[in-house]
Amino acid sequence: MPSGLVALALGGFGIGLTEFLIAGLLPQVASSFAVSEAAAGWLISGYALSVAVGAITLTAATARLPRKQVLVGLVALFVIGNLLSAIASNYQVMLLGRIVAALCHGSFFGIGSLVARTLVAPEMKSRAVAVMFAGLTVANVLGVPFGTLVGERWGWRAAFWAVTAIGVLALAGIAILVPAWAGRPQAQRGDGSSPVQPLGLAAQVRAFRSWQVWLTLSATALSYGGMFGAFSYIAYTFTEVSGFATADVSWLLMVYGVGLVVGNLVGGRAADRDRDRALVLALLALTVTLILFGLLAESPIASVVMVFALGVTGFASVPGMITRVTDFAHGAALAASANVSASNVGNALGAWLGGLAITAGFGYTSPLYVGAGIALTSWVVMVFAARQAAQHDGPDA
Repeated sequence: MPSGLVALALGGFGIGLTEFLIAGLLPQVASSFAVSEAAAGWLISGYALSVAVGAITLTAATARLPRKQVLVGLVALFVIGNLLSAIASNYQVMLLGRIVAALCHGSFFGIGSLVARTLVAPEMKSRAVAVMFAGLTVANVLGVPFGTLVGERWGWRAAFWAVTAIGVLALAGIAILVPAWAGRPQAQRGDGSSPVQPLGLAAQVRAFRSWQVWLTLSATALSYGGMFGAFSYIAYTFTEVSGFATADVSWLLMVYGVGLVVGNLVGGRAADRDRDRALVLALLALTVTLILFGLLAESPIASVVMVFALGVTGFASVPGMITRVTDFAHGAALAASANVSASNVGNALGAWLGGLAITAGFGYTSPLYVGAGIALTSWVVMVFAARQAAQHDGPDA
């Protein structure tokens, strides 16, 4: 494993912690700044909105800059945002810190995925992306318990100081360990190729003329929508259907997080063997998992197994989707970042539709079936995209 990949994974871990740890700290933060729960909730929703905006705008603004320099700048922005949160004297500064930290999120994973794939042989590009995303999936497992534990022992500010320190380490690691040539379209593994400038903004926008780019973005949004249509209300499924106590939800979410880690790594390896086939099978497996979860949700044992399977099947398509969209976009970083934005759009869509099903009186298993429907749609899109690509000999850059 190239040392530069480890540095990228550490950056992903820090960014993931920033996103997830706040959920366990909201009561303390709300009390500290004397704001309502709804206002404190903007520290989560404001972050998510900033991710969607920053993924496109920052990638577009840095289109002509060397990708390593952009990554260093993005992690520096991340450090500044968390530092603001750690020293915030009022709620407004705290929210500003969250927004600043979130701006780098989408661009980091979009541009970072392009850099990661150039650090390894071409036949290992999806696995390289999976390694970088491993930091994010591990953060999903540890984020909430980490924030809660540190917050309870040393106060919520200590959690943000810790994440700031992780950001500084990631910044140093990327600056030192990621080669200067990383991310150049024709500089695989530093083979001495002549320097190639990153695609300009106009060229990156032209990449969106590809029908396959739009199909992949659609499949990404729908796959996330299927997973989060169910996951957004999973705590209610556990407590109201499966019979678990509220205190059990935290460890059940950790089981889900472990599934994410496994799915990410397995999906990356499978995508390197036969990407479109792996994506089609992963989305079909997600659909089946959600249906079975809905049917078996009354069984506590089955629920534990199925929430793990949800993590595995829900994230197995992520590495392949990223390499697919960037291949058809001919390495455009804007397409990779758009994939991150698409996933956030899918999250919002799935949560909205799942909430509508509950409001309509269909019960707390209904989001699972709603998610299955969305995932099935993603599978249909992916099957169509794969067949079209096969007919036209799609790129495998």
